[in-house]
Amino acid sequence: MALVHKLLNGTYILRKCQLPSATSRLFLGPQFADYCSSSLHKPVAVPDKGGSPQKTERDLQGHHQREVALDITSPEENPEVSFDKAIRDEIKEHFRRLKDDFVNHWIGPEGRPLHEILLEQAKVVWQFRGKEDLDKWIVTSDKMIGGRSEVFLKMGKNNQSALLYGNLSSEAPQDGESGRSGYCAMISRVPKGPFERKKSYDWSQFNTLYLRVRGDGRPWMVNIREDTDIIQRKNQMYSYFMFTRGGPYWQEVKIPFSKFFFSNQGRIRDAQFQLLLDKISSVGFTLADKVDGPFFLEIDFIGVFTDPAHTEEFAYENSPDLTPRLFK
Repeated sequence: MALVHKLLNGTYILRKCQLPSATSRLFLGPQFADYCSSSLHKPVAVPDKGGSPQKTERDLQGHHQREVALDITSPEENPEVSFDKAIRDEIKEHFRRLKDDFVNHWIGPEGRPLHEILLEQAKVVWQFRGKEDLDKWIVTSDKMIGGRSEVFLKMGKNNQSALLYGNLSSEAPQDGESGRSGYCAMISRVPKGPFERKKSYDWSQFNTLYLRVRGDGRPWMVNIREDTDIIQRKNQMYSYFMFTRGGPYWQEVKIPFSKFFFSNQGRIRDAQFQLLLDKISSVGFTLADKVDGPFFLEIDFIGVFTDPAHTEEFAYENSPDLTPRLFK
């Protein structure tokens, strides 16, 4: 019985102390991982029946020295981490960004002279020339509610565009609550200032959204969100349709801001409001045409410009019966 117990105990130890991996070093520490590794490679001293006690003692001392040498970790494997230094560096970085904001405010909007801003007729807000440009965007789909749609974002050919692609599935989640599904979206991240303060875009001097895209013929919804801290308005946005032609050729899409209609939780509201162009928070694209299958949308840049031929301020009317407070 004692022999069986030793065999089982040895098997259990070998099963638990496997070869060290990156995960074991991360969660259990390098010392524990190195200990398990060295314990597996420790030589077992076989007693020599004909040997002398002095030779056995020398072998044990040498074995003990080798074991200690194996258990000692090098400084490269156990780097020192200073949380105080990391916090100090983070605070210094935020104060540096705060100083830059103050300096840019005195120079002019966005750190540019005011006369340059007033004479500007066009502006590129987002373009895609590297991975850092992709990090400014978020992709999401109905997988968040149990759907089967998939969406991905990567750099296009020659790193001159962004390619949004995936597979749309309108199959409803099997959760007993959701009855509809089938959407994929791409949303820009809200710009942040010093100390994670939210910032917004000021497009009040422009009147048109300008995009250069190439798609597969599917209709997309272009969404614009206003900067607001009111929780009740977090699902409100302004939207308009974008129809791609398909084929290998690029198309330039120009959507006047006056055409964007107001919606809340995906439903168009009876009372329409004009988009506040000096408080723009983010821009997004949504695909929900209920056509299952693969899709793609390639984007070169997203910008704004002033169209002198467009003089319309607001494209929609409000009824005094539905919104009497707008006619007081």
